[in-house]
Amino acid sequence: METKELSTIEEIRIYSDPYRLKILSCFQKADQPMTIKDIADKLGEVPAKVYYHAKKLESIGLIVLVHTKQINGITAKYYQAFKGSVRIKRSKDIDEAAQKIFRSETQKLLEDLYEESKRKFLKAQNQEEPAGNLSHSEVYLTEEEAKAFFEQLTEFVEKHTERQHPDQKLYDVFTTIAKLDE
Repeated sequence: METKELSTIEEIRIYSDPYRLKILSCFQKADQPMTIKDIADKLGEVPAKVYYHAKKLESIGLIVLVHTKQINGITAKYYQAFKGSVRIKRSKDIDEAAQKIFRSETQKLLEDLYEESKRKFLKAQNQEEPAGNLSHSEVYLTEEEAKAFFEQLTEFVEKHTERQHPDQKLYDVFTTIAKLDE
């Protein structure tokens, strides 16, 4: 499993933009490579707007051009989402002002992801048959165990990003793991 590390403020700003997260989500949900126009149609947006934001995602490797195809003299470009986990890693060599911006951007990203997951969870709870589970735990792990746990979880999720059986339902999974000071 591949991990994409975002280590600059610009990379985190690109990734944390809520509109770009919607675009990325569309690519992730697609069972095949898609064009920018396909994504724009799904979002009900003009292709130029989606193209601008998709190019930003491509610049940090979160969507990748997989092939092109000539259609009526126009080159259609097909993209797919990066398959793997995204990790935010702050460089130790940045000054205090940059560290504050880094923390602020990371906090904004986490809040946006949390709010979206919370919205989905509450929607699931309001169904005729509530369908959400919530778990919160603090565990003792070595650095290696924490890394292995997250990799196992990510691999499990990756194996289930596409429907394999007609009886499978779509679930939202939101996970964080953070080392705490005791």
